[in-house]
Amino acid sequence: MTTTSTAAAYWDPLWARGHRYRRLDDLETRLLDEHLGPGRGRPALDIGCGDGALTRHLHHQLGYRATGIDCSPSALALAAAGDCAGDPGPLRTCTDIGSGDLTALPEPAYAVITCRLVYRWLDDKGAFVNRVRRLLVPGGVFWVVAEIAGRRQDADPLHGLGISPADAEILTAGWSVVRTHDLDVLRCYALRP
Repeated sequence: MTTTSTAAAYWDPLWARGHRYRRLDDLETRLLDEHLGPGRGRPALDIGCGDGALTRHLHHQLGYRATGIDCSPSALALAAAGDCAGDPGPLRTCTDIGSGDLTALPEPAYAVITCRLVYRWLDDKGAFVNRVRRLLVPGGVFWVVAEIAGRRQDADPLHGLGISPADAEILTAGWSVVRTHDLDVLRCYALRP
């Protein structure tokens, strides 16, 4: 698994230089809302929260008590800058889910854990999924959005970007419920213990 210092050394300069990633769109938000449902103040964890858009959606639109984690201090600063002044927003902490101290998280377990556009970058996907399982409450939802390798046109330089069928198998093995939805090059996974 990527260590905190290695992951931060890679991602922090990208965020600091203004690199941005695919924004949440209406269809993805609708699927997210359908599979997660209302938060009612339950805890949610957004892994690799980046600019904080998904964390804010969980917190403000769905009503979860959301925490966003990212290994990049620059991403977290950008996420905080997106909050409305005077409005209690989500919590954020600089943590690498792969190697960080999970006892430092504000909750011992979460009703919802999201991982958007992060899974592909993890070195030890099996260890990551096991860490998530330990943090998810019984009956909770693990929501993952990942690009599927080979879905872009052959001439696209990013054609090979994404997860392989073997990576998808690691992600989905051992869950009692697996729901998927395809969005162009992305696949959304709603996984339940």
